[in-house]
Amino acid sequence: MSEQLQVGLFIFMLASFLGYAVITRVPGLLHTPLMSLTNALSAISIIGSLILAGAGEETLATVLGAIAVFASTTNIVSGFLITDRMLKMFKRREAPKGAAHVPPKGASA
Repeated sequence: MSEQLQVGLFIFMLASFLGYAVITRVPGLLHTPLMSLTNALSAISIIGSLILAGAGEETLATVLGAIAVFASTTNIVSGFLITDRMLKMFKRREAPKGAAHVPPKGASA
């Protein structure tokens, strides 16, 4: 194993532990803004992985770049789907057409 690969794996492991530590401390109220940030970071990483996959280097680099493209794309799409679903939970429901408005008890009309 080359020294450059060892350093790369070490940085990857440190980044993984740091990412896990940061994500586990995020409160539930910040989930949607965090997903937006994650989508932005995935957009940056998909550009790098496309460059890596299409650079025509070693076969290993091309395969890892293709896997990174797939993982980043999956993260972006699922992030948008989850964010959209969460935002739909906060929309007001419209009353069915033809239904009369009934004020809550104790409210004056």
